[in-house]
Amino acid sequence: MKVNMTWLNTYLDNQLDLAGEAVQDLAETIERNSVEVDSVSTLAGQQDGLVVAQVESTQGHPDSDHLTIAQLDIGNGQKVQIVTGAPNIATGQLVILAQVGAHIIDRESGDLVEIKAVNLRGQQSAGMVVALQEIGFTNQIAPKDFEAGIYVFDPKSGVQPGDDALEKLGMYEPVIDTDLTPNRADLLSMVGSAYELGAILDFKTTLPSFKLTEQADIQANDLVGAQIDEDDLLSDYGLRVVTDLQVGDSPLWLQRCLWNAGIRPINNVVDTTNYLMLLYGQPLHAYDLDKLPDQKLTVRLAKEGEKLTTLDQENRDLRPGQDIVIASAGQPLMLAGVMGGTAAEVDENTHRIVLESARFNPTLIRATARRHNLHSQAASRFERGINPDQIFTVLDHAASLAAELGQGQVTADQVIGAKTPYQAPEISITTQRINQILGTDLATKTVASIFDRLNLPYKLDQDQFVVKVPGRRTDLRIPADLIEEVARLNGYDNLPATLLTGETTPGQLTHRQRQIRASRHIMESLGLNQAISYALTTPEKASRFAEEDEKGQDLLTLDYPMSSDRTTARQNLLSGLLDDVAYNVARSVTDVALYEQGRIFLNEQPGKQPLELEHLAGVLTGSLQHSTWQDQKNEKAVDFYDLKGIVSTYLTEIGVENVAFRATDRLAAMHPGQTADLYQGDTYLGFIGQIHPRILQEAKLPTVFGFELNLEAIMQVAQGQVDYQPISRFPKITRDLALLVDEQISNQAVEDVITHAAGPCLVNTTVFDVYTGDSLPAGKKSLAYELTYQDRETTLKESTVNEDFDRVIKALEKQLQATVR
Repeated sequence: MKVNMTWLNTYLDNQLDLAGEAVQDLAETIERNSVEVDSVSTLAGQQDGLVVAQVESTQGHPDSDHLTIAQLDIGNGQKVQIVTGAPNIATGQLVILAQVGAHIIDRESGDLVEIKAVNLRGQQSAGMVVALQEIGFTNQIAPKDFEAGIYVFDPKSGVQPGDDALEKLGMYEPVIDTDLTPNRADLLSMVGSAYELGAILDFKTTLPSFKLTEQADIQANDLVGAQIDEDDLLSDYGLRVVTDLQVGDSPLWLQRCLWNAGIRPINNVVDTTNYLMLLYGQPLHAYDLDKLPDQKLTVRLAKEGEKLTTLDQENRDLRPGQDIVIASAGQPLMLAGVMGGTAAEVDENTHRIVLESARFNPTLIRATARRHNLHSQAASRFERGINPDQIFTVLDHAASLAAELGQGQVTADQVIGAKTPYQAPEISITTQRINQILGTDLATKTVASIFDRLNLPYKLDQDQFVVKVPGRRTDLRIPADLIEEVARLNGYDNLPATLLTGETTPGQLTHRQRQIRASRHIMESLGLNQAISYALTTPEKASRFAEEDEKGQDLLTLDYPMSSDRTTARQNLLSGLLDDVAYNVARSVTDVALYEQGRIFLNEQPGKQPLELEHLAGVLTGSLQHSTWQDQKNEKAVDFYDLKGIVSTYLTEIGVENVAFRATDRLAAMHPGQTADLYQGDTYLGFIGQIHPRILQEAKLPTVFGFELNLEAIMQVAQGQVDYQPISRFPKITRDLALLVDEQISNQAVEDVITHAAGPCLVNTTVFDVYTGDSLPAGKKSLAYELTYQDRETTLKESTVNEDFDRVIKALEKQLQATVR
């Protein structure tokens, strides 16, 4: 919140020093004892040389149809002539003059520029009359649009020619912008900030006061009523009626408070509600009574098909049964607690208003603000919780101030739709417990003084405090909250420093953690770079590579997603990696090798926590190798076998042996002719292959190969520990084997038979030739293998190898009907 320190000073008995260095020191004090400070600034910045000037006369420029020559009085008998293109300049006005030599902020560039005397078509101009947007105001806080012309002071504002315009506009007033934590709702108001700063500096706090004068002969209940359809929509709801109003611009003092807080002045009624929201932290709303379709305001949930045009001119479809609305005669007028609608908007023709003050259900307000992406200042306060002690007091203050500024009359009594007495919670704590937690030796008197500074009422029995928490401190609920208050106000720097005590134990990773970390290291050693994708995606991408047993499951979707492309928890990692490939390809990075290790989320039991599984996925596209000069010889596009080699090496190094690759076409998102499932025995490990050309074409991607492995299954079948063996010093013996088999028999099937039939001395099987041609019988193909034998303990004998080799051949002939060539 932007806290205007000049305004805050009015509620402190001891005045703060607001000089530049003193404000910086104050900001540091706030950071040390309360909340973070984003910035310390003034609207003026480094601008200077701006004065109030009165327009004495105007005449058209003889050589221009849009320029005006004006004679200005700048006080002390000084007169200047300026030439301006402002469409609204007129005699008698009090305007802002940037004199020759003044420095102002350039509206376009934001740079500080110096004003110089110029000759405009033969006429001298000794300065420049300005709009607020030309001296650092943004359109979001300037009362009028830039196109409306220069800023004109209200004659009742008390300014005189020659006054410092920056001072009169409040632009020297220092503003400390605090970054609040969600629990400190009390600091979203000037009163709460005064209490906080008073506690930190040990200053007394003076609350704002007002006088309410009612028009006894007119009852508010005769003009408007209130109806609450469901009790859980709110806790408190009240209305006030003000009649005979004149709506116009707010006085300068009020506008200064608003624009220094980052709020745009609108008119004296709307500005009253915003001013009191800043003052008390209580959002208010004003309706034009004569625009209400009925003499009753109803608080209810939106109905099917209802729409609302909010004050930001957006047409919004209301969520039936979810959004709280304020309606009249069946017509929604406002998104309760978030933003009003245009149907009952207060404007210059308004003469009777209904003021509303309420305490809405914060959960429902938060949900509505998120659904409509409408995080207004009112919603942010309702979400965090507002002070239940002041709801109807603020309503009276608003009626009093609106009547004062608009010369109106406040009707008798409030209209109460709901009123829930506040039951202040009581927290019991002892000085001994405080000292035990903080490691201090504070006296009970010291703790009591801290509670006094915080304006927390308490009862004291020996060293036991029973603190009654006021409604403004919604963050204080348990003894630990009070201990924190004592710690920060006593000073974190005053807490004793001590070394940790207790037995020290060496930290280590669990076996599961070591396997996951090893998976990342192996992938990086194989040339893949780690990617980290969003866990939230679209429903289509979430289920794109889903396994058969996952397809019938409901997707895990968010009730209140931040954006339409982050609505669903992922069920695979490959979709995110494909997005990463698309991002790189769009930026002319054609060679991509990425992997990701992360969790997927399966909604096996809707309404309960999802099942989270660790997965490992990777993608390849482009080329894996390059040469700076023989590109045509060395550069080769990646293929299935490049990826298979990476996956096979990974599985071997992680401790998974005897992995079988089985061709499959069950995955709709994968190429049916270049995809394989991975098994270790009967345990399914994952899949590998080329992404389906249809998906690649939709994403405008080149050929991409990918894999996704279930790390949970891999960690179950992997050996407990990978042992490295010394290289055998005994010689190898090789045997070549050429087979004639049916065309549909895969290499994997042949290798499986060889592996199971051979003895322990077979250390490697390599296919080195595949042949199909006219010289072979129809439906047959020739496969040639090299079988490598080696014993780590002794030199192999020919007879041992021959026996093993014959056993392999017999198994091939029996199981695959293979013929040895």
